Amino acid sequence: MTMIKEVALKTQFETSVTQEEVREVLDGALRREVDLASARRDHFENKCLAFEQQLGMTSDEFMKQSEAGDLGDDVIYFDWYAAKRGFELWKRRLEILSGVKA
Repeated sequence: MTMIKEVALKTQFETSVTQEEVREVLDGALRREVDLASARRDHFENKCLAFEQQLGMTSDEFMKQSEAGDLGDDVIYFDWYAAKRGFELWKRRLEILSGVKA
């Protein structure tokens, strides 16, 4: 079920700026942010995939074991944890940004 919510923006300009100009600028900014979020999500996803291949478990399984304290303190685990958290963060940001229309 898709929920549609509206967010109102207030603008204040010393010169006349049309609503269409504001919409175009915001639309372009949103597209750039979507592209950036997508690239960052892909970067962290690729890092996770490399750890998965190297260490023979999925990132989700790694997170379960890591949070349960079942893994050691090897630096590779800290790097993988950071990559997985980065992936989740940028995945969520991309989801949010992709759902916004100017």
